[in-house]
Amino acid sequence: MGENRRRALFARGSWAEASRVADLLRKETFGGFLLLAAAVAALLWANTPWQHAYMRLSEARVGATVAGLHLDLSLHDWAADGLLAVFFFVVGLELKREFVAGDLREMSRAALPIAAAVGGMIVPAGLFVAITVHAGPEAVHGWAVPTATDIAFAVAVLAVLSTHLPSALRTFLLTLAVVDDLLAITVIAVFYSDTLKPAYLALTLVPLALFAVCVQRRIRSWWLLLPLAASTWALMHESGIHPTVAGVLLGFAVPVVRSERGGGPDAGPGLAEHFEHRFRPLSAGVAVPVFAFFAAGVTIGGWHGLVAAVTDPVALGAIVGLVVGKTVGIFGTTRLLAAVTRASLDDTIAWVDVLGIAMLAGIGFTVSLLIGDLAYGPGSPHGDHVTVAVLIASSTAAVLASFVLRARNRHYREISRDEGCDDDDGVPAAW
Repeated sequence: MGENRRRALFARGSWAEASRVADLLRKETFGGFLLLAAAVAALLWANTPWQHAYMRLSEARVGATVAGLHLDLSLHDWAADGLLAVFFFVVGLELKREFVAGDLREMSRAALPIAAAVGGMIVPAGLFVAITVHAGPEAVHGWAVPTATDIAFAVAVLAVLSTHLPSALRTFLLTLAVVDDLLAITVIAVFYSDTLKPAYLALTLVPLALFAVCVQRRIRSWWLLLPLAASTWALMHESGIHPTVAGVLLGFAVPVVRSERGGGPDAGPGLAEHFEHRFRPLSAGVAVPVFAFFAAGVTIGGWHGLVAAVTDPVALGAIVGLVVGKTVGIFGTTRLLAAVTRASLDDTIAWVDVLGIAMLAGIGFTVSLLIGDLAYGPGSPHGDHVTVAVLIASSTAAVLASFVLRARNRHYREISRDEGCDDDDGVPAAW
């Protein structure tokens, strides 16, 4: 009896510890820290005398051909194709929730951040093409590298910087980043997928439809949903469309609206909210950091290698696109739309706040690294250079945005203090 009690207490303690870890991974700042730590660790390892061990680990193949599906992939490919599908599943859940019950439901509120996202793709892409066009078609193929905003990293930086910034500013960034993700997913599916195999694409619809039926009926059984999701991913992978798209489609299939049937066990939060709560720790704590670890490990080759990397037109295009193009595209498009239409900013924020957010959106990282990998692939000299460029550009964008947003944070803190409503207990007043 005593032994059983000890085992029960141990199991209860282990579950409580796991829950605490999961809660920590749901925090935006901690997920951003893990992402950055994984990228730095890979970059350091790839530039030591033990760099060959890193390359062997990255290229180690795992899996096998199963029922005609070629799933014998390198660890790098498993991270980019497999684990990132979990990240995009969470993105799909966020997108669905925003369209059904969030800010994207009301066009009057969503007009400016949607326009900002579109401008934040067109201007960086245009700058990239203008800089790389003389280098040939292969260089131009990565035009979409500077168009993506890393929602996890950008929101994490904003969370660290702000204690008194208006909540509307975070909402603007989230809406902008969500639309940006949707556009990036579309670009990946249309421009960066392999030769299409219609038969496998048609077969993908079978497990996807069954998954949709199950979740619409509020079925949560992992032993049923997980095989259906894995089958959707595997068939999508074989079809030639990048399999991360499967993650988004699976997320879109999950209902957002709460069920009120009978007020019984089916009532309560929608499945999208439930799944997002469950899968966000896996995405932030495993999927994205592991992908960053295998994507950011570039052998620079010292000072001369760094100079060669940043002088490559592809690298220059990515840096200018993310740092300058994102800022100009987002801020300029938003300002123009507000000038020619009735769309306006929230009363609590100013245009200089939007400028800081536009700079912050230049943090490309996860999706930019993925597009760079898809655009140039292994063996291309541009591949490593664009990775270095994305790391430099994302760091630069974060630093520049920090200057603006920290100044604005001080401004709002002084206003709060003058009004006598500053929080001395450390709890953010405006968040």
